[in-house]
Amino acid sequence: MRALLRFALLLAVAGFGYLALTQPGRLPFSVPWEPVSLDSIPGRIASLGSVPGVGETAQPPAGESGRTTILSDPFGRVTEAALQAAVAQQPISIQALRAHAYPGSPLNVVRTLSPGVNYSRQVVSYQSDGLKIYALLTVPNGAPPTAGWPAIVFNHGYIPPTEYRTTERYVAYQDAFARAGYVTLKSDYRGHGSSEGTAQGGYNDPSYTIDVLNAAASLKKDSRVNAARLGMWGHSMGGQLSLRAMLVDPSIKAASLWAGVVASYDVLATDWYAPGGEPRPALDSLNQRFLRALSPNAYLKELKGRPIQQHQGTADKDVPYSFQKNLADDLRAAGQPTEAYRYVGDNHNLSGNLTLALRRSVQFFEDNL
Repeated sequence: MRALLRFALLLAVAGFGYLALTQPGRLPFSVPWEPVSLDSIPGRIASLGSVPGVGETAQPPAGESGRTTILSDPFGRVTEAALQAAVAQQPISIQALRAHAYPGSPLNVVRTLSPGVNYSRQVVSYQSDGLKIYALLTVPNGAPPTAGWPAIVFNHGYIPPTEYRTTERYVAYQDAFARAGYVTLKSDYRGHGSSEGTAQGGYNDPSYTIDVLNAAASLKKDSRVNAARLGMWGHSMGGQLSLRAMLVDPSIKAASLWAGVVASYDVLATDWYAPGGEPRPALDSLNQRFLRALSPNAYLKELKGRPIQQHQGTADKDVPYSFQKNLADDLRAAGQPTEAYRYVGDNHNLSGNLTLALRRSVQFFEDNL
């Protein structure tokens, strides 16, 4: 997870900046519109359609295709309704993801692997947006309980897609939950391993989240699984995917996030490690409002009591420890249950406290699924 990239933070009002991130691709931290006065665009007004209370948008001037302009009020202020409408138009937004369908499919066995101590291991496939997505499935030995086994969707962190292998990495993590009697499913997001499709990134594009939500839907179809006892585990980028998925699918009861990229988007845009010690970008109030509204953290009240657990080391060189604190603060402000564990001096993978963190995560799901 040490691979860092630079991305362009397009600020339509504030200017231009960039950050270092843990995967290729642009984050959704751009404001694709700018406020303009009514007098400056005569003859170029177009309605936003059926969105109530939004106001109007202006067609982009010649040579500026791809830009959308939302009108400010006569005093130059962007209304909350206009802001929310702009957010909803972003494919990565919670609103857009909720409008998508996640039918999943039966889990088809591709090949059977050597078993674990008390569970079977298989490479399976499922459907997501018409793509065949591969995954690693574990199932406890023996007859399932009457209502089925509890299940956990595993969402891995960033690994270069061309280097990703279904049966490599995260083996110890998945093993801990499989031993404890959980069905687990670790998805190979599109473009990873043998999965069809193109890897687009986990932050600026909704496709990995869509794959995760279809993985959850596919697990629910399995007769061995108790669909009412479904949780998520996410590491790094997978933490962001898990948080988004919980806000889209209310049947996901709890999530354990390790070193998650889970700070509010306005914080991610300014507080990620800058490459080469270069200054971090600053946000004006409009861009800050937009990024905050686009972030999953703006919707935490809609968890409605479903708990989130966090784990992170203070010496994490890939994801700032402050990101865990930011989500914990946001959850508490939203009145949502959370527990956050701080591992002094530990790294991005919690190598020094792996056994303890796994034990805490297993117990968390025992208590909440």
